[in-house]
Amino acid sequence: MAAVIDNATHPAFEKLRSHRIDTLNLDVEEYRHKKTGARHLHLAADNEENVFFVALRTFPMDSTGVAHILEHTALCGSERYPVRDPFFMMIRRSLNTFMNAFTSSDWTAYPFATMNRKDFDNLLSVYLDCVFFSKLDKLDFAQEGHRLEFEKPDDPDTDLVYRGVVYNEMKGAMSAPTSQLWQNLSSHLFPTTTYHYNSGGEPDHIVDLTYNDLVQFYKQHYHPSNAIFATYGNIPAREHHERFEELALSRFDQLDVELPVRDEKRMYAPVRVEQAYSVNEGEETSDKTHIVMGWLLGHSFDLQENLEGQLLTAVLLENSASPLMRALETTDIGQAPSPMCGLEDSNREMTFVCGIEGSEPEKQKDLEALIEGTLQAVAEEGVSEERLEAILHQLELHQREIAGDGFPYGLQLIMSAIAPMVHGGDPVELLDLEPVLATLREKIRDPQYIPQLIRRKLLDNPHRVTLTMRPDDKLETRRQQAIQEALAKRKAELSTEEVADIVDRARALEERQMRKDDDSILPKVDLSDVPLQMPEPEARFDGDISATAYARGTNGLVYEQVVLPLPDLSEEELLLLPYYATLISEVGCGDLDYLQMQDRISAESGGIGASFTAKGRIGDVQNVTGYMIFSGKALARNRTALTKLLHDVYTSARFDEKDRIRETIAQIRARREQAVTGSGHVLAMGAAAQGVSPGSWLAFRLGGLAGIRGTKELDQSLKNPDALAEFCDRLAALHNKIRKQEREFLVIGEEEQLPAVVDNLKTCWQAETEGESSRWQPEPVNFVTREAWLTSTQVNFCARAYSTVPVDHPDAAALTVLGGFLRNGYLHRAIREQGGAYGGGAAQDSVNGNFRFFSYRDPRLAETLEDFDKALEWLQETDHEPQDLEESILGVIGQLDRPRSPAGAARHAFHNRLFGRSPEQQARFRERVLAVTLDDLRRVAATWLVPEKASTAVVTGAENRAVAEELGLDIQEL
Repeated sequence: MAAVIDNATHPAFEKLRSHRIDTLNLDVEEYRHKKTGARHLHLAADNEENVFFVALRTFPMDSTGVAHILEHTALCGSERYPVRDPFFMMIRRSLNTFMNAFTSSDWTAYPFATMNRKDFDNLLSVYLDCVFFSKLDKLDFAQEGHRLEFEKPDDPDTDLVYRGVVYNEMKGAMSAPTSQLWQNLSSHLFPTTTYHYNSGGEPDHIVDLTYNDLVQFYKQHYHPSNAIFATYGNIPAREHHERFEELALSRFDQLDVELPVRDEKRMYAPVRVEQAYSVNEGEETSDKTHIVMGWLLGHSFDLQENLEGQLLTAVLLENSASPLMRALETTDIGQAPSPMCGLEDSNREMTFVCGIEGSEPEKQKDLEALIEGTLQAVAEEGVSEERLEAILHQLELHQREIAGDGFPYGLQLIMSAIAPMVHGGDPVELLDLEPVLATLREKIRDPQYIPQLIRRKLLDNPHRVTLTMRPDDKLETRRQQAIQEALAKRKAELSTEEVADIVDRARALEERQMRKDDDSILPKVDLSDVPLQMPEPEARFDGDISATAYARGTNGLVYEQVVLPLPDLSEEELLLLPYYATLISEVGCGDLDYLQMQDRISAESGGIGASFTAKGRIGDVQNVTGYMIFSGKALARNRTALTKLLHDVYTSARFDEKDRIRETIAQIRARREQAVTGSGHVLAMGAAAQGVSPGSWLAFRLGGLAGIRGTKELDQSLKNPDALAEFCDRLAALHNKIRKQEREFLVIGEEEQLPAVVDNLKTCWQAETEGESSRWQPEPVNFVTREAWLTSTQVNFCARAYSTVPVDHPDAAALTVLGGFLRNGYLHRAIREQGGAYGGGAAQDSVNGNFRFFSYRDPRLAETLEDFDKALEWLQETDHEPQDLEESILGVIGQLDRPRSPAGAARHAFHNRLFGRSPEQQARFRERVLAVTLDDLRRVAATWLVPEKASTAVVTGAENRAVAEELGLDIQEL
């Protein structure tokens, strides 16, 4: 059904144009606010999930993180909502499907999404007030940005320290070598424009930002004349305009916003730079150097330039059959291609980056020669038209696919349109790719088209930087020493008055954090606004071939899965599963080697892959079953090819290409090591919960900290040819074992496609015989853990876990509500606001039967673990408001009702049924959630969360070894 367009334009706005995009099933409408010049992009779609997004162009010219700290501080109270924390308070009082704020390199955005109209209006009034009429309290700047405090805030005899949420967030973010790599490369590619600086903030520079700098930046940037509004969904644009005008825009006039928006000055010769990044003291530094090359290209908002950049990147780097990716994967200059490889097209001017990791500093010239030689070869030999057609096929598929399983679909579309709007391009062109794809199809017929692009954009382009980043195990010690010396010097110079000011501010901030604001001034939804449970997508079953089919509006795509129960596996075989799942789509198949297979996958599908999933029964987390799943997707016209592709991989995948398997394991290792600083809280929770159930143990061993350590050991061992040959044999044996299992199929597509897809399955698969199906049945798991995992990080990730109950136990609902209740009422204040961590909370995992506390990018360790226990004391000893309970229930219902993409909803329903999560069980759980009382929360906490039975795990830096040992934690080296 086409979106309804309201043709009557609001008098405060002028309509610039309207454009239908059939492939996205929406109308793009563009408006301008007459008085201020504010722009509004409205994506009118027949979708209940409405999205709001307002972006301000922000171009910081230093690395103090002013735009990032302002993004945090703006949400800490406004003219109409003068409470301390309206953003976090609204998260609790809302049925939002998404709420956040982002700082990009050249814009700051405030988006939300919800399926409830009352909720949309509530959130809109708070967001607009916070953005355009923010209070910017000095104490909020101290809390969110940075402040000087004594180690014990009320004791001037203790050391001076830096505290602040963004300060600690960026200490955590910049611990990752990849973050340092990107920031350093950008600073050399862009010597004179805003991209030279770290918009998130460098910790050493954040402490230079003053409150007055922040206020000035706000006045200059946070004005409607500098704003871009974007909306998506079924609320008509005119209704948005009424609200925008009433809540904010009518109070402003046009402002000439002068921002340093210009192109980078071009370099006339390539630059080579070497810099260091820190690793733990005493850590081995060989094979840990990153070497990358970056080129500055044309404007991201010029659609022709942008798509040529994407085409070039795909030709060179899309998969292992792409010439440059192949060169980087197979060279012995380094261990794996750099995670930076690709095109960055969100800045005003694009950058193309390629390189390697796991190298040595002296290999820099070798890498340059390898990359230049590969580019030269492609420029001379050209690229086949079939390969280019396959790349355009991928662009078309990506354009058509309705996403939205992890992130609202409307927000994804807005995010892709925002870069051209910020930089002066045309957002409609970027959303409506069909005409440009048609033009590119014409151009690729010229065999010289790609060679000319490679010469013009890369080989003959002197604006190029080669960055070598080598590990230095003394760097962090020197940095910390310099910070401590500077703070000691600062402390020695403090006057009596300044000492009193620091103590007074710490006291004032604590009083402000402990104050109970009158939150009745904030709008809210309540339990009467909770919608009825969404019906599950309807399935039909074909017994001839055990196929479950869902008819869904997938915009011309089909999805297929082959689902097999895990056979009876030894522990050694079980530990192979993650490698098997990754490698199955990376190796050769039948007569095709892995390079030919990569080309086939790219030409015939939108990608294939394998995964495994394991869950406990709804009434017993110790009784776990697992499945291996082969998945693929394709444009409907390629449905027959997709079925055959999955069938061929299932029957004929080869594990005899030893060099390929060796390279892929090195890449898996590199990716997993990089995940630690970004997902430290998830890894810490996994380590704490490992002894609670077989599902938790499996997650820890395969994907958690033990899995990461195991991958490092495996990668090391495969340098021995005999070990490599044995590993390949074990993978082949595991594949044969899995293949013998009974099969069932999942098919998702549009109504008219389904009969043909099911017929294809029958034709393709019925000749395959199935052997006897054995079933994997792990032993029960039940032990307590106390571990500290040491890695290279400047911040900590703390977790504590308790054994609880499965999803169908009567207490599961109350425990699920308890997570949000503890976060809202105690943990957010204690861990984030007072402790300075970027985040903290608690959650029940009913799949694996455990309740977990966590903190994220946390400057503290022992104190945070104490706060987990104090949260339970607070629960039992404090009188609580019924509204606090209601807010926690709303949070759970919001998660249960989170919308998914059409295909995602069908997949979710199928896999729920696979593990006995029927609609009846889900309705029962939902009813129990809505019926939870405060007494239930206290009772389940007293029953299940007994501190003596807690398991604890932390991810921390080597400098905290002694602290961890004092806490009685076993030291684990990552």
